[in-house]
Amino acid sequence: MTSLSTDTSPTPGAKRERRKEARPGELLNAALDLFVEKGFAATRVEEVAARAGVSKGTLFLYFPSKDELFKAVVRESISGRLVEWNSDFEAFKGSSCDMLAYCMNSWWDRVGATRASGLTKLMMSEAGNFPDIAAFYHQEVVQPGHSLIRRILQRGIDRGEFRSMDLDYAVYSVVAPMVFMILSQHSMGVCMPIDCPLDPQKYIASQLGILLDGMRAAPGDPQA
Repeated sequence: MTSLSTDTSPTPGAKRERRKEARPGELLNAALDLFVEKGFAATRVEEVAARAGVSKGTLFLYFPSKDELFKAVVRESISGRLVEWNSDFEAFKGSSCDMLAYCMNSWWDRVGATRASGLTKLMMSEAGNFPDIAAFYHQEVVQPGHSLIRRILQRGIDRGEFRSMDLDYAVYSVVAPMVFMILSQHSMGVCMPIDCPLDPQKYIASQLGILLDGMRAAPGDPQA
């Protein structure tokens, strides 16, 4: 008597289909690695394709140029996170001090501590040579990020938790410590003592304390 087959392995066609669906993600991962390792100018699409295990022609089916590939990497790795943070902002019920702490710590967890943080260093070093890419990064990452921080600070002012301040400049007081952490991480801590490596959690707590001490509304302030 012939037994029924129990082989559940996918058919060749199904395997190829899954492989095809996985290709964009594999290409983006490979591109992120290479952009962070080598920079934008030095990364070649042939290298990205080879690292992802596909042909150059296959890469161009999904991303018609290196510029478009880089933009897709930024959207996938960084700017897409801003949608999450804006949703968090709308739902947040705590104080504005707690909200700022959450923002800084979650940024580190979701971006700063990941490979994606290397894209910020890349932009700082290569933006001048690639103005179109720089304009894209400003529109997709810098502007929305600053806007979110500004909303948090304005919320604190409106609720009487923060003193009045020039928000255009106050935003940079929040951004600067984050940028320093990125540079420390991707430049081998050249600004740090060799025997005192940067602890991200302690650093964020220290910077946050300094920021909040400077921003909190005093009892005599009109909005307090």
